[in-house]
Amino acid sequence: MKLNDLSDNKGARHARKRRGRGIGSGLGKTGGRGHKGQKSRSGVALKGFEGGQMPLYRRVPKRGFNNPFSKTWAIVNLGRLQRALDDKKLADAATITPSLLQAAGLVRRALPVRLLGKGTLSSKVIVEVAAVSAAARAGVEAQGGEVRLKPFDHKKPAQQRPSEHGETHPRKTKRAENKLRQQSRRDKKSSRPSSRTISDKGSAS
Repeated sequence: MKLNDLSDNKGARHARKRRGRGIGSGLGKTGGRGHKGQKSRSGVALKGFEGGQMPLYRRVPKRGFNNPFSKTWAIVNLGRLQRALDDKKLADAATITPSLLQAAGLVRRALPVRLLGKGTLSSKVIVEVAAVSAAARAGVEAQGGEVRLKPFDHKKPAQQRPSEHGETHPRKTKRAENKLRQQSRRDKKSSRPSSRTISDKGSAS
């Protein structure tokens, strides 16, 4: 066996169809589309059309619906929680919060956490979640722990613009400075005695 003996299996490489390259290629002139008709034109999509009879996607029965008010939960079971405690991922935490669960890898995204009762828990813990099943609550309280329900805040925290000049953005600082300057000018104008008042005093004397 030599390098020059190596080759692909038959059918591994297939030349693409080069349409409209002369009648000698077999795909010249009409390019394999046939003569005239709707299918020979460009911009035509007949997917799902069955010549006028009731198409399949309308023949099959439809059941169920998509609930627009459904909630997506991040599920954490008691057994998974105990495994994380055994691996020292949550050992130092006084209260196990959703942010700690996310940092430990038990929750992937910032979703409301629901505690379920699959598996066994052998540690005393205080867990703070958005929802809990009856079995999970019983499993936590059996070890002397506590489950605290805290509603999930769907609002994302406001992202502050990165700044090289401290915490405040330079544009905001400039606006504040301009406002202070305008205020000081107004104060100076209000503190000056008006020319009318001076002339009135002169005429009186």
